Amino acid sequence: MVQGTNPHDDSHGAPEGHVYDWYQRGVKLLQEGSPAAAAALLERAALAEPDSRSIREALARAQFNSRQYAEAADSFRQIVDANPAEDYAHFGLGLALWRTGDVEGAQEPLAIAVAMRPDERNYVSALKSVRATLRARREMSR
Repeated sequence: MVQGTNPHDDSHGAPEGHVYDWYQRGVKLLQEGSPAAAAALLERAALAEPDSRSIREALARAQFNSRQYAEAADSFRQIVDANPAEDYAHFGLGLALWRTGDVEGAQEPLAIAVAMRPDERNYVSALKSVRATLRARREMSR
């Protein structure tokens, strides 16, 4: 094996380094405020290591922060499906669904996140907002 290459990817245009390097660079890009670039790099990492929860979570965050809400929902859903005890993934899934306009669908994952971590103010606030939106919609339709 040649140092600096990914043995699982022989396609042209692959980023330099190994999957872990891609992950590290993607997280750094995300932290530096470049979520779209991070998402592109982390997508490659997720293709190479589809079972990596840490890569998938970083990808979901990058997708969300770059307003790729449907893709973020899919990534968070994969985490939830693999491990239903991931409270942050339920929270992220709920937020991403909310941003796609699926306010009804956002309610359940947010409620699960709150049930798991009732002390997490961001979870509680998001759930209250979704429920208030749903209440307002019901009242307007009367």
